Amino acid sequence: MPFQSSEKTRQNRNSRLIKIVNGRIVRNHTIINDDVLYIHDGKIIDPQNHFFACGNPPDVLINAKGLLIAPGYIDVQINGAFGVDFSVWKGDKQMKEGLDKIAKGLVKYGCTSFVPTIVSSHKEVYHQVLPTLKPRKGNKDNGAEVLGVHVEGPFITSSQLGAHEESCLRAAPNGINDFVDIYGLHELKDNPIKIITVAPDVEGVLDSLEELVNFGITVSIGHSSATVFQAESAIEKGAKCITHLFNAMQQFHHRDPGIVGLLGTTRITRPFYGIICDGIHVHPNSIKIAYDSNPKGAILVTDAMAALGLPPGEYTLGGISVRKSGNEKVEVVENGKLAGSVISIDACVKNFKKFTGCSVIEAIEAATLHPAELLGIQNFKGTLNVGADADFVFLDDDLNVVKCFIAGEEISTS
Repeated sequence: MPFQSSEKTRQNRNSRLIKIVNGRIVRNHTIINDDVLYIHDGKIIDPQNHFFACGNPPDVLINAKGLLIAPGYIDVQINGAFGVDFSVWKGDKQMKEGLDKIAKGLVKYGCTSFVPTIVSSHKEVYHQVLPTLKPRKGNKDNGAEVLGVHVEGPFITSSQLGAHEESCLRAAPNGINDFVDIYGLHELKDNPIKIITVAPDVEGVLDSLEELVNFGITVSIGHSSATVFQAESAIEKGAKCITHLFNAMQQFHHRDPGIVGLLGTTRITRPFYGIICDGIHVHPNSIKIAYDSNPKGAILVTDAMAALGLPPGEYTLGGISVRKSGNEKVEVVENGKLAGSVISIDACVKNFKKFTGCSVIEAIEAATLHPAELLGIQNFKGTLNVGADADFVFLDDDLNVVKCFIAGEEISTS
C-alpha cells in the first residue's frame, strides 16, 4: 500500500484534524522532503497556531510513504468528457447529471478544479446552459470544484474558426451591450462566466475589454487573425491570456508575428498562454519555444471534449460532429479539421516535462499555480500554503496520480 491511515471517530467529519507525514511537498517553488501537512475544515493550516488555540491531537494520520504531494490540477479549458458535451443543451436535469459525471470522473486524473467550456453557440444555448454551470464547491459528494464557465466565442474570427460553427459567430458593434445580450448577463443574478475567449480583430471587441474585466471576467484572446499590435492592445486593455497558443490564430511571420508575437514582447508584460500538450495540437518543439520565452506564463489545458475517457467513434463538439480515431486524434467529420483533444490533465503535465525538459516543479505549477494566478485565486487554489483549500494529489516519481484529495477528503479515483 502506498500510504497508511488511522482514524478516530468524530461526529463532524469536516472538523477533523488531519496530519500527513513522510511526504515530499511541493511548496513555494521547491520540494520539501519529509515534510508534514496539517488540514482542518478543508483548509491547510498552520499547526503551531492550531495547537496553541485548540491543543487537540490529529484525528487522522496519513503516511505518504515518500510520495510527492502536489496541489490538485486545475483545467481552465475543457469542453466535456465521458460522453458529455457542455455546449449541447439537453435540459436542466441532464446538464446537472452530466456535470456531476465529469466532476467525479476528472478526479482520477488529479483534477480537483475545472472551468467548463462552451464553444461558440447561439444565444438561446448560452441562456439555457450558463445558469446550470454556476460555481460550486468540490467535495467527496460533488467531485472536482466548478470554478465558473469559460465561454470560448462567439466573438471570434471566421478565418480562425477551428471546430466552431460559423453561423454562431458574432461581432460587437454595440460594445458591451452585445456581450450582455448574447450571454444573458442581465438575466443572471450571479455571473457564472469566469473566462472569455475573444478575437481582438472582431468589431467592437477591443473597445469592450475593459468593461468585460469590470464584470469580473478573465479575458483571453484566441481564434483570431489579430496583428501583433492588436494583440498587444488587447493585453493593455486587460486581457491576460492566450487561448490554446499556436492553434486557431495567425501563424508566426517575422514581419508581423500576430498573437504568437506576444511571446517576445518587451513593451508590455507577457501574458499567460494556454497550451494543449498532447503532441498533436502543438509540436513539442513549439511547446519548448513557448516555455523558453515565458516559463511562468505556461498554463496546461486539455481542451478535452466528450470523447475523453471513451473509445474511438463519433461524438459532438457543440453542434458539430467529430470523430475520435485510434491515434487519439479528434477531427471534424465534415472537413477533417482538428477539433478538441482527448488528453487528460495529468498526461499534459507529463508531456510538458518531457517536451521542454523543465523541472518537476515547473511542470506541476503549469497545471496548478499558473491557472490559479490567471483566475486570481492563488491564495486558496494551486498551492499548498497555509490557508489554501486542501485540494492535493499524491504522485509517484513518474508523476502518476496515486491518490486525490478534495477539501481534505480522499476521493475515489476508480
